[in-house]
Order: sequence, then C-alpha cells, then structure tokens
Amino acid sequence: MSSSDEHKPSGSNSPDRIEEKPANGETLTNSPKHMSDDEQEDESSHEDDTNGVVAGRDDGTASTEDKAGEGSDAETSSAGGDHPDGEVRSEGSVHTDADEAESEADGSEDDDDDEDDEDEEPALKYERMGSSVQDLFRKDSASALAISNKLLAVGTHNGIVHILELSGQRVKSFKPHTASITDISFDSTADFVGTASLDGQVVIYSLSTPEHYVFNMKRPIRTVALEPQFAKRTSQAFVCGGMAGSLVMHEKGWLGHKETILHSNEGPVWQARWRGRLIAWANDLGVKIYDTTSQTRITFIDRQPDSPRPDLFKCTLTWQDDSTLLIAWADVIKVARIRSRPRTSTSSTPVGAPSLMVEITAVFQLDCMIAGIVPHPTPAASREHALVKRSSRASLASSISVPTSLLVLAYTPPDTSFLDEAVEDRKQQARKAAERPELRIVSRSGEELAADALSVTGFQSWGCNDYVIAEVDPEDQGETRAYVVLSPRDVVIVRPRDRKDHVNWLVERQRYEEALLAIEKMDAADKGDGIDPAEIGQRYIEHLLQEGDFVKAAKLCPKVCGQDAKRWEKWIFVFAQKNQLQAVIPYIPIDSPRLFHLVYEMILAHFLAHDRQALQRTIQEWPKEIYDVSAVIVAIQSELDRSSSSSSTSPLSRVTPDTTILMECLAELYTANRQPGKALPFFLRLRRSNVFDLIREYNLFSSVQDQALLLVEFDHELMERREAEGEVGAVGRGAAITLLVDHTYSIPVARVVQQLQPRPLFLFQYLDALFERDPHLTSDFADTQVKLTAEYAPHKLIDFLRASNYYNLEDAYNICTERDFVPEMVFLLGRMGDNKKALYLIIDRLGDVSRAIDFAKEQNDDDLWEDLLKYSETRPPFIRGLLENVGAEIDPIRLIRRIKNGLEIPGLKSALIKILQDFNLQISLLEGCQTILHGDSSDLAKRLHHDQTSGFFLTAATPCPICNIPLYQSSTSAVLLFLCRHVVHASCVEGGDTIPQLPDPAFASVGIGGAGARTIGARLAFAATVRAQITQGCPVCHKRGEGERT
Repeated sequence: MSSSDEHKPSGSNSPDRIEEKPANGETLTNSPKHMSDDEQEDESSHEDDTNGVVAGRDDGTASTEDKAGEGSDAETSSAGGDHPDGEVRSEGSVHTDADEAESEADGSEDDDDDEDDEDEEPALKYERMGSSVQDLFRKDSASALAISNKLLAVGTHNGIVHILELSGQRVKSFKPHTASITDISFDSTADFVGTASLDGQVVIYSLSTPEHYVFNMKRPIRTVALEPQFAKRTSQAFVCGGMAGSLVMHEKGWLGHKETILHSNEGPVWQARWRGRLIAWANDLGVKIYDTTSQTRITFIDRQPDSPRPDLFKCTLTWQDDSTLLIAWADVIKVARIRSRPRTSTSSTPVGAPSLMVEITAVFQLDCMIAGIVPHPTPAASREHALVKRSSRASLASSISVPTSLLVLAYTPPDTSFLDEAVEDRKQQARKAAERPELRIVSRSGEELAADALSVTGFQSWGCNDYVIAEVDPEDQGETRAYVVLSPRDVVIVRPRDRKDHVNWLVERQRYEEALLAIEKMDAADKGDGIDPAEIGQRYIEHLLQEGDFVKAAKLCPKVCGQDAKRWEKWIFVFAQKNQLQAVIPYIPIDSPRLFHLVYEMILAHFLAHDRQALQRTIQEWPKEIYDVSAVIVAIQSELDRSSSSSSTSPLSRVTPDTTILMECLAELYTANRQPGKALPFFLRLRRSNVFDLIREYNLFSSVQDQALLLVEFDHELMERREAEGEVGAVGRGAAITLLVDHTYSIPVARVVQQLQPRPLFLFQYLDALFERDPHLTSDFADTQVKLTAEYAPHKLIDFLRASNYYNLEDAYNICTERDFVPEMVFLLGRMGDNKKALYLIIDRLGDVSRAIDFAKEQNDDDLWEDLLKYSETRPPFIRGLLENVGAEIDPIRLIRRIKNGLEIPGLKSALIKILQDFNLQISLLEGCQTILHGDSSDLAKRLHHDQTSGFFLTAATPCPICNIPLYQSSTSAVLLFLCRHVVHASCVEGGDTIPQLPDPAFASVGIGGAGARTIGARLAFAATVRAQITQGCPVCHKRGEGERT
C-alpha cells in the first residue's frame, strides 16, 4: 500500500475540541519500537529508498554554474473560503490564460536575452565545508538540518547528530536514534536540540548539560518543533507529528509531560514549524496555523489539487518573521500574512472567529520542484540591468510590494516516462540521473532574478526530499547573511556576493575598468581584505598593452602606481621596450615619488632623438636634481658637435632651429650645473636677453671686460627690436651700458673706452652714463666727451660744460664755434674771462635782455653793467628791459639819466609807473618792518627786565651748576647771582677768589665787624668790588656759549 492510500483522512476534528492523552512515551533510555505490520512495511520501504540514495557516487565538486532560467510567472491572491472544519481555505487558480500567453511571449524574448545572460554575474557565492565534514559522510549520509546561533545540527540516516560550527569544526556528535533522522529543531538559545526519526522516537538533548528526554511515539515521526524559548520556559513545550496523522504538543508539568493533540485524521504530518505564538504544520490536505495564545486554529491553506505525492516532494514551511509564513509545496509557493482580525464584524464573519486572520499575499508556480525556501534580500544594484531587461514581464506581476525576495532550492525531477517499453537495451529502462539542484532568487511576484546550478556530490542519485536549505541566524547576520544547503554527502555554505566578490568576478572576465570603479566606491575596510587595487590595475595595464591601447594604459599608470617608485620604473621600461615611451611620459612623476635618475635620462634621450622642442621644454620645467646634468650635457654637446660638423658653414655664422634649441638646452644646463661661464657664450650666440641677468647673478663681470663692444651691440639690437614691436620703455639707455657703468671696479673705464672707440655713439652713451654716475670718472676723457656730446646730444652740452672742470676751454670753444652754439660760447667766454665779448654775443646774436642781465648779475662786474648801459642807450627795448629789471644792481636814476631826450621808448610810462610802485612798496615794507621791529624790541626789553628783576626760589641745598656742591657753605661764603638767574659760588667764578669775605651777620647784629656793613651804601660798595673782580660774566652762560655742557 502506498503512503498516499494509507494515510487518507478518516475524519476531521472540531477546532473547538482539543484531545489530550497522557505522556506514555516518555523515557530516559531508548526502547524498542512497537509497530504494526503495515508500519514496519512502510519503514522498510523507506529504508530501501534511503539505501539507494546513500549509494550515490562521491564525484561532485563545489563549483557553481551560472544559469539564467525563466520560470512560469503566476500569482493569485487567495481569498478565504469556508472549510468544513471552519477553517479558511485558500482558493485560486495557479495558471491562467494570460500566464500562458505571457510564457509564449517570453519564449521569443529569451532568445534575445540568452547572449546577455550568459555573462550575467551570479548573486550568490558558495563554499563547501571542509574535509572534516566530508569524513563524516563517507559511510553515512545527511538527512536533516537545523541552525541556531551559528551552530549547525546535522542528522544522518544512521541516526547520528553532528553539531558543527560554520567553519566545519565539529563541536560534538551523539546518536539518539537507530533509524534515519527526519527532522531537527533548535530552540532560540541553541542549547536544546530536538530530533525526530523513523524509529518513532523524539529525543531532546541539551548541548550544555547532561539533560535529555526521549519520547516514544510508536509510529515514524516526520517532524518536530521546539518552543522558541524552550530553555527558558518551565513548560518546555514542543510539537511533533508523523505517520500517525496527529500533531501532538508535549508540555512539561509537575507529574511529567502531558500530550495535547492539536490536530489529527488528515493524513501524515509532514512538517511543523513554531514561531512566537504561532505553530504551522502541513499534512496531506494542506497547511494549518495554530495560535498557542488563544489555543485555536486560525486558518487552513489548502494544497494544490494536482500536486504530486507529498512523500516524494515535501512541503517546506519557513517563518520569515512573526507574521509571515513561506509555504513551498512541490512547484507552488504561497506567502501567508497573519494579522489581527478587524474589530468591526460583518455578516460574513462567523461567530467565534479567531482574533487572527491569514491573508495569502502571493501565489505562483515555478517550473521545478522546490526542495527548500528561505527569505532573501533583493539582489544588489549591480544586477539592476537584468531587472531592466525584464521590466516588461515584471509589469504583469502582482502589484503587492514586498521588500525582500525568496531564495529557492530548486529540483528538476528526471523524465520517468517510457514511450517504448519493448526495448532491446535494458539500460534505456534504468532510472535516469537527476539534474543538478539549483538555487534561484525569485521575487515576490514570481519573477526569477538569478539562478545558479550546484554541483554537489552524487547529485545524480538524489531526490527532491534529500536536499535541505536553512538560513543562518537571519536576525543577527546583517550584511554577513548566510545559508546552508545540505545534501546527503555535502554541506555547502551560501552567502550573498559582496562588493569584493563583484570585483573578483569582473577581474576574471577582464573587465578591469569596471573593477577599478567598483573599488573606488568601496569602503576602506572592504579594500583591505583580499582586494589589491594595484594588482588589478597592473593586470589592466598589461591587458591594454596587449590590446595595443597604449594611451589608455599610460593614463591608468598614475592611479595604479601611485607612490610606488619601483612599480613606476617597471612599467616605464615596459613602455620603452614597446617603443611607446611617448605615451607614458606625460604621466611620469618628477617629485612624488621620485624615480631613479636613469629613467629621466632615458626620457631626455628619447626627446633628444625625436622631439627637440619637448627636450627644451622638459629641461626648463624639470628640477635638475632628478637626473645627472653632466651626462645630459655630454649627450647634447655631442649632438650639437655632430650637427655643426655636418653643416657646410661655421657654427658661429649659421644657426639652424635645431642647433638653436640645443644651444639653449646647453645654456640652461650649464647654468643649472653651476658653470655660468660656459653658458655665457651660448647666450651671446643666441642673443638672449637674460645674458645680463646671468652676468649679474653669477658675477661674471671680469669675464666680459673684453667683450664690452659685443655686449653693447647685442643690447642695441634688443632695443631696436623692442622699439619696432612698440614695447613701452624700449627707447633709452640699454642694459649693457648700465652694466658697464655699475661695475667699473671690475670692468675698467679705460678698457671699455678703448673697445668702444670704433662706435662713437656707444662711446658717448657710455661716457654720458658714467658722467651722470660720477663726473670725476670721465675726467680723463672730458675733451672726447665734449666732442661726442656736441655731436649726439647738443642739448646736454651746456649742462656738461657747467658741471665739468676737466675739459680744455679753448678746444671746447672752438667746437662750439664750429657748430655755432651761442649759449655754450657765451658760457665758455665767461669762464675764460672775456665777459665783454660774451655780453656782446648775447646782445648781438641772441638779443635777449634777460639773459644779458642774468649774465651781468652772474659776473657781478660794474664795468660790465656800464657796458650794458652804454649798449642800451640807443636800443629802446634794452632800456625798457633794464627798467623792468631794476634792483640793487641798477640804480634807476642812473638809468633814467642816460635816456636821451626825444628817444621814443615803447612802454616807458608803464615801466616808470612800475618803478615808482615798486619803490613805494619797498618804502611801505621798510616802514612796516621798522614798526614791527620796534614793537618786538620793546616787548623783549620789558620781558628781559622783568625776568632779571623778579625773584626766584632756591634753597641752601640747591647745587652750584659749576661744582655741583650746595650753594650754602657758611655764613661768610659769597654766592653770586647773575641777571641770567644763574647762582654760583664766588669761588667758581674766574677772579672770585679775590672777593673779600662778607661779615658774619651774627657779629654784625651785636656791633662786631662794623655797624655800616648792612647799610645800602656798604652793599653797593661791595657789589662794585665784586663787579670789578669778575670780568668774564656768568660762567654758566660762558660755557654754554663755548659749546660746553653744564
């Protein structure tokens, strides 16, 4: 009898009645199972199947294969219906006509997407547990899995439980059963683990204490679920179910464990899961949910009518959270949402309905059988391009928005149909090998986002029920979320691919640029573990060089090489070997980092051979300390010599553009190498304006003392060029003249004059500048300067003649006579003493009355004034000029008397009026000044008298300004008071020692010393004696007058 026929429901229990029976299966030791013949036959049949599974070949690997498959998308929101038991049954068709039409449309779209999906990045990464785990399954095979607090409990077909860490390290192993373990359950603390087995027993072990419980349920047990807080609750409840068709809750009491039947008579209980206050279980008819708080069943979710046998394709129940249940049965997935029932009742609400209600938020069917399901985050943004391609199909999906996706362990059963039973080869009738299981990421709308095929050991022999998937502590993992996939011979750790995996995937496909961009977006903590951006960058550069994209490879070097000088040198030499040095040169660092000097010399050699202008620009821009300047000078000098030797003319007479650049480079390098003397000839040949700065900077004045003419000629060319270009300030004294004048101590004047003799203009400019600096410097060349000044700057001649005393007057007069320089001739005649001739030159040649008057004033000669008056007697303009300039030198009466009667003088009246006005003005000024003088004199006399006659205060301790001794010494010592208010000892004044002593006032008061000593006459006589003895006056004022300090 098949299991489907054996376990048909024989009746239904009322949801309001809960059956309880004593816990007669509790024991502390294993006891033999008491089974009926049918049960033994069923178990034997299952053990045969198990042995066939265990016999699979161990030839699998942990590699993954990317697979882009499109499942059938269908979703129907289920509405609740009345079940005979009062439970809510989900209804709705899984497939619709729209879905079939959509599938046909997808077939044409898949052909277009195949090429893109082949290179699609997987969303997950896989890691097979270590070899120690493989050793556990060499003679055994895994059958059940549970995870809590990063501990794995793996049950085997031999009834053994292995507790493992995620790393594969085994914590402990024990054997609670004698037959296959069908289900394992952890509590939330991972302290207690419960196991269910085909031997009919449920065993609960404590991992930290010797405590354990054994419950004999008499029939094969398919599932067990511990209360989440099993270790903390005194009830220590759990539920179990199996082939007996009942879901039984065991709770610990004072007298032992009591059993409560939550449900029965609807076929075997295939799986039960407990979360919070809710228990969900699956039997042949569907899934039920029980509320432990209200002790009522709150819903029933029916199984698809056309589903295959539940014993071949198991039901998987997974609580995503306290209110969301994921149901996967065969090829159908349902998402149930538990929420509180609204308080407002409607006519359709049955009386006594539970406080909670269930809503089916998603129903869809896949093209495979589902071996397990867990919630999974939506794939990362790196895979959004795949979602964009499927946007047209996603628009047909459910409008319900769920924040996460689903991770499905998919199993595709082999084709068991036989078209021709009469075959010659019996191998064609043999059981076909199964395909690899797949991990698919499916959205809540049923859309497949990603798929990976797993290569597990012996996958050809395993069925759908042989695989298990579980999530590793979903509340605690965060970004380190992980899953475990269990097959009879393998334990595979599954993790979402992070940014590091994304980078590695891009590198494997030589998409280096995308990998580097991804690394830039990563945090510092992510970069430090297993990702070397520099290594990836180097591989990218190598790839670009192989592809011939040298420019892009060179542009990437700064980012890849960074501050690593050795890495820079390596890639620069690689570019040099490929003759592509020009591509990387713009990116080569010169400071941070600084490379080996041979690298920079190699670049300069490259420019010397291929690009002379770049050579010059590089030498000017690069710091000289990064390469060997002497070596570069030798190379450039050799090239210059070779170019000069190949030319038919002298290198000094012909300068080509190439040789010009080479000479500029040599001048720059010699200057940088502290050899300015060697650089100077190149600057002169190149006619560079900085030659003067070079001479000043490096004090090369002694080197150019014999090249004065060359310097001046070069400077003159520069000035003409600037003048032609209209440059402001181009006309004037050149830099060469200034340099020669400023450094006469290094460049002798005589040597410069000798060199400039062939060029009189340059000689004049030099002597003129030298004369402005110091007139004595040109004393030996004064006659030459007179001649040159008269030739090139006549307007400066008169100033030079006035300022210099070193020229020959007669030669200078002759030069001025030849050029008819009358003002200069007048000045020279005056200096030679021929004032009369000079005056006649002014009067006859210049006719300038003012100049004649000024000349007469300068000479201060009465005879000259007389000559001027005589000459003016017959010249009315001169008479008027003299009248207008009368003063101390000319007596107006004398001038007026010389005017002849009848001589008409224009402006005479105004001139006479002016003379009279000036005279009246002078009289007024004199009278005013006299009045002011008298007033000031009177005021000062009064002030002097007041100051001299007024008293002032002093004490006996007041020091003498001459000897600094107090004035009072004794009653007979004399102290002199001057009208200037200075008081000194009589002994401190010249002649004061002969002054007679004063009588003692004390004796005079009693008649001793003469009664008339205090009379006015006696005092006047004594004062006259003192005045006669002191002839010099006040000694303090006398010292001040002589400049001494008092």
